[in-house]
Amino acid sequence: MTGEREAGRGAPDADDSADGESRVRRLDRETVDRIAAGEVVTRPARVVGELVDNALDAGASRIEVAVDGDGTDRIRVADDGRGMGRADAARAVERHATSKLAPDGDPVGVESLGFRGEALAAIAEAARLELVTSPGDGVGTRIVVDGTAGDAERAERPRGGQHVDVEPAGRARGTTVVVEDLFETRPARRESLAGASAEFARVSSLVADYALANPSVAFSLDHDGSATLSTPGTDRTDALLGVYDRDTASRSTTVDASVDVGSSSVDVAGALAYPSVTRSTRDHVRVSVNGRPVRNDRLAAAVREGYGRLLPDGREPVAAVDVSLPPDRVDPNVHPAKREVGLRDADAVADAVSSVVEDALTGADLRRSADVATGLDAALEPVGAGDGSRPGTFDDAEPIGVFRDLYVLVEADNELLVIDGHAAHERVNYERLARAFDGDPVPTAALDPPATVSLSTDEAAAARAHADDLAALGFETEAFGGGTRRLRTVPGPFGRTADADAFRDALAAVSGAEGGRGASRDARDDLLADLACHPSLKRGDFSELGDEDLRALLDRLGECDRPYACPHGRPTVLSVDEATFAAGFGRDR
Repeated sequence: MTGEREAGRGAPDADDSADGESRVRRLDRETVDRIAAGEVVTRPARVVGELVDNALDAGASRIEVAVDGDGTDRIRVADDGRGMGRADAARAVERHATSKLAPDGDPVGVESLGFRGEALAAIAEAARLELVTSPGDGVGTRIVVDGTAGDAERAERPRGGQHVDVEPAGRARGTTVVVEDLFETRPARRESLAGASAEFARVSSLVADYALANPSVAFSLDHDGSATLSTPGTDRTDALLGVYDRDTASRSTTVDASVDVGSSSVDVAGALAYPSVTRSTRDHVRVSVNGRPVRNDRLAAAVREGYGRLLPDGREPVAAVDVSLPPDRVDPNVHPAKREVGLRDADAVADAVSSVVEDALTGADLRRSADVATGLDAALEPVGAGDGSRPGTFDDAEPIGVFRDLYVLVEADNELLVIDGHAAHERVNYERLARAFDGDPVPTAALDPPATVSLSTDEAAAARAHADDLAALGFETEAFGGGTRRLRTVPGPFGRTADADAFRDALAAVSGAEGGRGASRDARDDLLADLACHPSLKRGDFSELGDEDLRALLDRLGECDRPYACPHGRPTVLSVDEATFAAGFGRDR
């Protein structure tokens, strides 16, 4: 990380020692060269991450984050952890000064979340930074470093152009850091940022990651004065409730297990939503190592492997898993942002995670409830010629039955066609959506009364950022307090009411496309394919269909441009000609 957390807040005793020895020390040149960390401030979320790391290293039990606009206007992070004495606070804004690593120490094996000794300094070079801190045993300290001054003014200053104001201040035990005018003197960096909603969505997702990785710490996040996330710091289920919603928290289980891996043990703890609670993307599999959220494809895959075949096809779990390892088995210096870590015995650790998740889900109440209506008449409303004619591929074909409550048997000239009913209905609904989208805006159906959808904090931020894209797909929403959105319309071509998962899939598609700047063509097509699946007939529905319904399904499939494959690429129709039957029965014809 950098200066802030290193800045003495992670030391066993972050205030100045009784004998006057400073806890915050400057690293020697050899150690600095080994770390070789460059500029760490690339966007507002990085600033928030650095400051939260510091707070956690300081032993905070409560961390409050507030962001104005996209974060370049103002970021405030306050904690109740160990504060710093005056000498340490002044040195904390210097580059390569830390209490978390000896001057000649080894960064591999460090027990704190950060160690580089340059975050506060890097932030101060790109913004105006105010730090107010106190160890709780006397008058606190206020430090102000203004990195927004002009070049001429900075050139006249000592300390590499930084002017540091140090003065007494009143504060209870802990530290508050306020960062204002971020990138004021770096217009190219500021212009490279996404919109305010998109940047805040990054912050929201990151704070959610930290809250789930550290459930014993109370987190709060405010945006422009409104509370968007709050966790009580009690347990993992309550953290899941604060980040997601009551439905997700109530349909979840917790895990806390230790597995021997080689000569040491791996502790795996977390919260696992049941397979009845899923998402269309992998963004909601959150992993952390020793309390720090990280991106680690192998660990995330291990969590999904633990769910095994419990997950529906194409769906991803909601899970937050923290892996605790001895510090000497973790290398935090493999990525400039510390979002990736190196692990010794990575495969063995991943196997341990997978087995713990699998064991935790064994025997849990994983029953699913049916949420999709079965309005067959509306679902099979014709989309072809208005005169009722059947100008399709299967004009001369006649349904003759259903096999295994899914496969529609059809007689067509000298062939027996076997149609996967679900795949066929998916193709029909997909082309309805695609045709509507390619022409006029997607037809919508109003929900009366409007439905409410509970979203996680990062989903809610993304919904605000991409409201126009969602409306273009037929989902018109409005804020309804906290992480709840009021869903006023759904895509009309469904014929049946879309459920909350369909809206979440749409949200995931538009927020993930083109770096969060709207749905690309491929992303839109993938979205339409997923949306088409929700209202489509499934195994279990076909026993209720009469001959007219089967005929209507066949007609609708015949009207499609590509009737022989579902939108996910699976075949819809198999055929067996009469000659095959004749040969099998030993007949000439």
